[in-house]
This record gives sequence, structure tokens and C-alpha cells, in this order.
Amino acid sequence: MEKDMGMAVIVGACLVVLFLVAVKHKAEFILNFCLRAVAGGIAICGVNLVLESMGISCAVGINLCSLFTSGTLGFSGVSLLYAVAAFQIL
Repeated sequence: MEKDMGMAVIVGACLVVLFLVAVKHKAEFILNFCLRAVAGGIAICGVNLVLESMGISCAVGINLCSLFTSGTLGFSGVSLLYAVAAFQIL
């Protein structure tokens, strides 16, 4: 009986450790996504201002889709948004 109880305690401790690692990893992923989305939004604002001052009418709007793209892909997502906007001008 003691052997079964000991095994149950060890399995329970392993499950708790796995749960804590999964929660930490998920929180890190969400924080990373949010930071990239905010940085992407700031980059879009900055690039829009620079392009406007140069007289180029290729602006990307800030909405959920653009923030999701920059949050998922990072600065390459911002580049992708401007490539699509430039392609629409052609």
C-alpha cells in the first residue's frame, strides 16, 4: 500500500512540474507576442510618418489585422504589410 502511495505522490509531483512549465512557456509566448505587436504598431506609425513627409502615399493602417501580423511575424510582418500596400499602388 505504501508503494502505491509513493508512486502516486511522485506522479502527482511530476504532473505539477509539467503544468508549471507549460504555464510559464505560454505566458512567455503571450508576452512576446504582445511586445512584438506593440513594437510593430510603433514601427507602422513611424514608417507612415516618414513616407508622408517624403510625399509617398503608401500608408498601412493600424488595426487588429496589422497588429496580429506584426505580433506573429515581427518586423518582417511589418515589411510584408508595406509590400502589400505598395503592390496595391501598382
